[in-house]
This record gives sequence, C-alpha cells and structure tokens, in this order.
Amino acid sequence: MKAIAIRTFGGPDGLAVVELPDPVPAAGQVLVDVAAIGVAGADTLIRSGALAAYGFRAGHVPGSEVAGTVTAVGDGVGPEWLGRRVWAFTGTGGGYVEQAVAPLADVVQLPPDLSFVDAVTLGSAGVVAHFGLAHAHFAPGESVLVRGAAGSLGIMTVQLAARSGPVSVTTSSPERGERLRQLGATHVLDRSGGSSAGWDVIIDVVAGPDLPSFLDRLNPNGRMVVVGAVGGQPPADFGVTMMAAFRRSTSFATFSSDTVSADDRRAVRTGQFAAAERGELAAVVHEVLPLEQAVLAHRKMDAGEVFGRIVLTT
Repeated sequence: MKAIAIRTFGGPDGLAVVELPDPVPAAGQVLVDVAAIGVAGADTLIRSGALAAYGFRAGHVPGSEVAGTVTAVGDGVGPEWLGRRVWAFTGTGGGYVEQAVAPLADVVQLPPDLSFVDAVTLGSAGVVAHFGLAHAHFAPGESVLVRGAAGSLGIMTVQLAARSGPVSVTTSSPERGERLRQLGATHVLDRSGGSSAGWDVIIDVVAGPDLPSFLDRLNPNGRMVVVGAVGGQPPADFGVTMMAAFRRSTSFATFSSDTVSADDRRAVRTGQFAAAERGELAAVVHEVLPLEQAVLAHRKMDAGEVFGRIVLTT
C-alpha cells in the first residue's frame, strides 16, 4: 500500500511517498480502508524532530486519525463491524496510509450523513476541547480565552465554550478573527492578547516562549490548561511567574486525552459526530489534498496558513 513516511527529520521535504506491506489486523483490531486523514499540529512537531526525545525514528509514518470503511477484523472483533463507516485513532503514527489498523476501543461508527472529511476534522479535536474545558473546571458565566484559536482544536474549543458564556480568542489576522466570531467568539485579540482584562480560564493550544505573559492575565483563582504546544516548549522557569502571583491562587495544568478512558472518549465523540450531522457543530476544513501531497500540507501548516484542518484523501 501507499504511505507517507519521514525519511529525514526537519522540514516538510523530509516526508516521502513509500510502499509498505498491506497491514493485517491483530486481535482486537480492525483494518480500515482509509478515505480521509486528519493533518494535526502534532504531526508537524514529530516531523520537525522537536519530539525526538519520545523515540520517533526515521521511517515513522505520521498521522493519528483516519476515517473510512472496515474491511477486515482481528480475533475477538465481531463480524458486524465489516463494512461499517468509522473514525479511528491509530496512535502517535500510522495514519498517513491507504489502509490503517486501529484497536476497536479507538474506533467509532459514523452517522450516515457525516462525511469522512468532517469526521477527521472533528474526531480528535472535539474530545480534547471537551475534556480540556472540563479539566479547567470551566463553568457557565466564566470568562475564557482560547489562545491559538485558528486550528481545529482551537475552533472546537471556541464552539463548545460559547455555549456557556463570553469567549475571547487570540489569532493572527482580522480576517481570522471575523471567522472565529461567526463560530462563537465574542472578543478577538492579537497574538499578544492585547491589553484587555484577565480571564477565569485560559485554554492554550500554543505554549511556547510567551506562555508566562498569559499566566499573568489570569483572574484570581484562574486556571490555565495547556492542550497543545504548537509554539514549542515554554521557558523552563515559567513557574516563577505563578509564584510571584502567589496570593491570587492561580493554577496551571496540562491536559492529554490519554488520561480519559476509552469509553468516555467514545461517548463524547459519538455525541459530537451526531451534533455535527445535525448542524450543531461546524467542521472547519481548510483544504482537502491527496495523500501524495502531504509535503504541501505540512508546508502550509508550517507557514501558519491553515484555518481549521487540512485533510488528506486516498
């Protein structure tokens, strides 16, 4: 089968089209004939080499979420799964392929009228947005800032938070700000966060060197939860900022959906897919490209051109 692998870490040109053996599902797994693949910020970080400490090596196939049709099942998986339209999580890799294997625990059947492209735009981002807000103990009426709101994760967080109260966002241009307003944002700020008042909750997709300046913007008893790090690691001494504001009782946390049970992730995804099918959640797709153009997709991601999600198709 055709796949995309990392030949050399660094820029997008380190990605290459390769031929790999057709996979066979192991016990508890399904084989998916892939129709759509989500391109995530984590994919670009892995490709750049920024996450080399986590053991990624040359030859790694990036991609973590796919959608398509189940064509084979491993031992212990019922035959009723054959032919089903599904979304699947493949882990920290294995998604940029024509055929993917995934454990049944990370597979969700799709509603009949939800497209494969929309499924990979919503599937991972929606769960992280939902549980990230819960991790921050976000309550109706509280103010929230979504830092780095123009990607699929930020957009989903805006849509979910807007159900409960005012939502501020940071983004790179007035045009993106207007699109975010249409999705529920009430206050649009530049990447610095401007000079506005503080927030009860900050959901941060960016991290990076400017993170401490946002810690300073938390209200008393405010909470910041980092759900992504597309801007890189924060300064090693960022905790000094919090200690300097000790009497304001602010909190900092990270969040990964790895800490949520498979049953809870599946329940939320199922509900969000149904909501998208009803038109209650928007799947914002920046562009759809063929799998062979993964290099172009990563160039666009690195250039900061993407609003929403780029999707690869086979």
